[in-house]
Amino acid sequence: MTQILKNNFEKSFYNLILILLLSSTGAWAQDITLPPDTTVVTNHTTTIKGVKISYTATTGTQPVWDENGKAVASLFYTYYKRSNAGTMADRPLLISFNGGPGSASVWMHVAYTGPKVLNIDEEGYPQQPYGVHENPNSVLDVADIVFVNPVNTGYSRPIRDEAKATEPGKLKAMKEAERKRFFGINADIKYLADWINSFVARHNRWLSPKYLIGESYGGTRVSGLALELQEKQWMYLNGVILVSPADYNYFNSDPAISSALNLPYFTAAAWHHKALPQELQQKDLLDILPESENYALDHLMPALARGGSLSAEEKKKVAEKMSYYSGLSVKSIMQNNLDVPTQFFWKDLLRDKTGQTIGRLDSRYLGLDRSEAGDSPDYSAELTSWLHSFTPAINYYIREELKFKTDIKYNMFGPVRPWDERNNNTRDDLRKAMAENPYLNLLFQSGFYDGATTYFNAKYTMWQLDQSGKLQDRMSFKGYRSGHMMYLRKEDLKSANEDLREFIKRTRAHGKPAKY
Repeated sequence: MTQILKNNFEKSFYNLILILLLSSTGAWAQDITLPPDTTVVTNHTTTIKGVKISYTATTGTQPVWDENGKAVASLFYTYYKRSNAGTMADRPLLISFNGGPGSASVWMHVAYTGPKVLNIDEEGYPQQPYGVHENPNSVLDVADIVFVNPVNTGYSRPIRDEAKATEPGKLKAMKEAERKRFFGINADIKYLADWINSFVARHNRWLSPKYLIGESYGGTRVSGLALELQEKQWMYLNGVILVSPADYNYFNSDPAISSALNLPYFTAAAWHHKALPQELQQKDLLDILPESENYALDHLMPALARGGSLSAEEKKKVAEKMSYYSGLSVKSIMQNNLDVPTQFFWKDLLRDKTGQTIGRLDSRYLGLDRSEAGDSPDYSAELTSWLHSFTPAINYYIREELKFKTDIKYNMFGPVRPWDERNNNTRDDLRKAMAENPYLNLLFQSGFYDGATTYFNAKYTMWQLDQSGKLQDRMSFKGYRSGHMMYLRKEDLKSANEDLREFIKRTRAHGKPAKY
C-alpha cells in the first residue's frame, strides 16, 4: 500500500512539473499584450512659478467600447491631478491631444504643459544626457491635465480576437473594420468623444470646467470634438486651444488663397535667416509682418486669382514685391508663376548663400542635402532633431518615473493611414459649438517660423470660422518667435504657458450664467 502511494505521488509530481514547464513555455511564446484596463499611480512634487505643489500621476489604459459594450481598443493616457486643490467643481480639466494624424501625445506632454520637460537647450536643440527635468511653467497649478493617445499611437492599440485572426481572410477583415472605426476625421472624433465621456465619469470630473487642447492635426480633432461632445455626450466646454492648428479647408483651397497666405511666413523665415533686403531686415519682426500680411491679402491674393489673365507687366511687378518680402529671387518666383510651393522655399532660400535647407515645421533649423540642386529638401531637419531628444525622454520617463513598464513599442508615430478625410466639417462644427455654448472660448497659438501650419493660416482660420464677426470677442490669437512647437524655445515655453494659464483663468464662468 505504501509503495502504491509512493508511485502515485511520484507520478503526480512529475505530471505537475510537466504542466508547469508547458505553461512556462506557452507564456514565453505568447504575443506581447497590454491589459486594456489598467493603471499605475505615483506621487510627486514640483515647483511651478515658485510655488511647491504635490500631485498624482495616473498612467494606464482605458478601453474604447463599441455599441454592444465590447472593448474594441485600449487607449494609453497619463493623468496629472494636483493634490489638495479644492473641489472638482472648482478645478479645471485640460484634455490634451497631439496630431499627425498618427502622432502620440508626447510632444506637449514632455515639452509644453506637463510637470516635466525634456532636456534640450534654450532654443530647442537636442542635448545629452537625455532625460527630463521639472517644468516650472506647467499649467498644472491651475488645471489638471490628461494626455490621450489615439489608437496605434503611444501604447494604444486595437483589441482583436487573436484566435479568429488566424482564420483565412479574418485578419484582413479585422484591419478593415478597424480602419473604418478609428482612422478618419469623423471616426476619430466619434470614438474619442465616447472615450472622454468614460474618462470623465470614472474620475468624477463632470462638475469640472473642461478644456480641449490640440496641436497640429489635433486642432482639427478638437474642433470636431467640441460639437460632438456637446451634441452626443451632452458635455459642454469652457475652452478650446488650437496650437499650430491644421485646417484642411485651407490646405484644399485654390492657390489664390493657400499660396497667398504663405507669404507672411516666408517673410518671417527669411527675416530669421537675414535674407531680406536691408530696409526690412533692420526692423523688428513684428514691425514687418503686418506689411507682408496686408500685401498678401490686398495684392497677392487678387493677382493669383487672376491666373493667366494677369499681364506680364503686372506679374513681374507682383514678383518683385514677393521677392522683397520673401528673400527669393524674382526669377524663381516668376518660374513658379507666383505660386511658390513651401517645399521650394525651404530648398531655395539659402541655396545661393550657405547651400543649406531650412526646416518645415520650424524654419530656424538647418539641413544639409546631398545636392544643392532640386525643388525640395531631402529630409525634415527639425523633425529628425526632435526625435533625437523626444524618443529617449518619453521612454525613460514613462518607465522609470511613472513606473509603467511594458515591452510594447511606444509609437511616436503609428500606422493610421490611409486616413479618411471625407466630410470634414470641423471648422463649422467649432463655430456651431460656440454658438450653442456661450461659455466656449477659443485660443489660437502659433509660431511665426512654422512652415507647415503657418501662423497666418491660423489667423485666416479664425477669421473664416466666424464670418459674421459676432463671436470674435471669444477668440484670441497669440504668436511666438519659434516654430510649430513654439514651446521648445525656452522663452516661448514660459510665455505660451502663461498665455494658456491666463486663458483658463479668464474663461472660468465664476457663477456667470451661460446666456447671450
